[in-house]
Amino acid sequence: MADLKRTVLHDLHRELGARMVPFAGYEMPVQYPDGVMKEHLHTRASAGLFDVSHMGQIILRSPPEALERLVPVDIAGLPEGRQRYALFTNEAGGILDDLMVANRGDHLFLVVNAARKAQDLAHLRAHFGTAVEELSNRALLALQGPKAEQVLEALLPGVAAMRFMDVATLRWNGAELWVSRSGYSGEDGYEISVPETQAEAFARALIADEAVRPVGLGARDSLRLEAGLCLYGHDIDEGTTPAEAGLGWAIQKVRRAGGARAGGFPGAEHVLAELDTGPHRLRVGLLPEGRAPMREGTPLFASADGAEPVGAVTSGGFGPSLNAPLAMGYVTVDVAPIGTKLWGEVRGKRMAVRVAPLPFRPSTYKR
Repeated sequence: MADLKRTVLHDLHRELGARMVPFAGYEMPVQYPDGVMKEHLHTRASAGLFDVSHMGQIILRSPPEALERLVPVDIAGLPEGRQRYALFTNEAGGILDDLMVANRGDHLFLVVNAARKAQDLAHLRAHFGTAVEELSNRALLALQGPKAEQVLEALLPGVAAMRFMDVATLRWNGAELWVSRSGYSGEDGYEISVPETQAEAFARALIADEAVRPVGLGARDSLRLEAGLCLYGHDIDEGTTPAEAGLGWAIQKVRRAGGARAGGFPGAEHVLAELDTGPHRLRVGLLPEGRAPMREGTPLFASADGAEPVGAVTSGGFGPSLNAPLAMGYVTVDVAPIGTKLWGEVRGKRMAVRVAPLPFRPSTYKR
C-alpha cells in the first residue's frame, strides 16, 4: 500500500472508517462501516457519495471534430453544455478505453478510466500534442441516488434544472465546480469536478445531509452491474469490439456507413462492418438459477455435459436490489437469445444460468 497513490480525500475516508484496498494504482475505500449491502441499498433509496478522484480528468483544446479521428461517436455535433459517452478504438476495432466527453465551449473535458489514464494521455498527445492538458489539481466526486438532486440543489442552486448528460459550471464558496448530470450506478445523479483545495470541505458539506452516506468501490461495482454497465478490463478491453459489447447505440448514424462523417477512426472498417452484419459473440446478462454467484472467469456451456465452452462470465456477484446473484459475460450468438439456459462451471460443478435482458434494473436518469 505504501507505493499506492492517494486521493485528496484519503484522510476523510480514514476518518469515516473506510476499509482501504489497492485499485488502479490508488489506495481506495472499498467499503465503510455500513458494509457493501447497506451502501448499495442506501444509494438506490436515497443518495450515496463516491470518491472517483482516481479517474483521469483531461482538457483537450482542439476543434471537436478533430477528436473524431480517435472515437467512433459524433463529437462535432455535441452541443455546448452537453456530454457524451465515447470509445477509443484500436486498428482491429477493439476498445482501448471508454470515456465521457463534455463540450465546455472553448474546450472538451474528458474523463477516462484510472487504469487507462497514462495510455489515454499518451494516445491523445500523439495526435494533439500540447492541446492536451492533464488536470492533476481537481478531485472528482459522484453523488448518486433519488435524493441526489435535492441534496445538491441545496448547495448548488440550478442543478435541479439539469437533465441527463447536461454539464454546467457553478460556484461554491468561491470555487469553480464542473457538474455533469451522469454517473455509474443506473441512478439519477451527478459527477462533480472540484478543485482539490475545496474537495474535502465540499464532501463534508454533502455528507452533512442525513440523506447522504459515503459509498465505496464494493457497492459501486454491484450498482453498475445491476445497471448493466461495462467495467473496462473486465467486460470490455482491446480484444472486444463495440458490437460484441452491445455498445452500438453509442455510435451515431452520422459516423456509420453512409453517414456524413462515416469512419475515419481506428478500426472503422471492422467496427462498421460488424455493426451491419453482426458479431460472432455478444455480451449478455446472466441470472444463475441458484443462490451462488458466478464470478469473472466462470466458463459457460450449452449443456450440462458440454465439452466446449460457449462463453465466459466477465463480471459477476450478488445484486442487493434483486436479492439474487447476477452476472454478465460473452457467449456465441447462437446461445445469446433471452431465456436460453446455459451452465456455468463453478468449482468443478455445472450450475444452471439463464440469459437475461440488460439492464437487470431499469435506470432512473432524469431525461
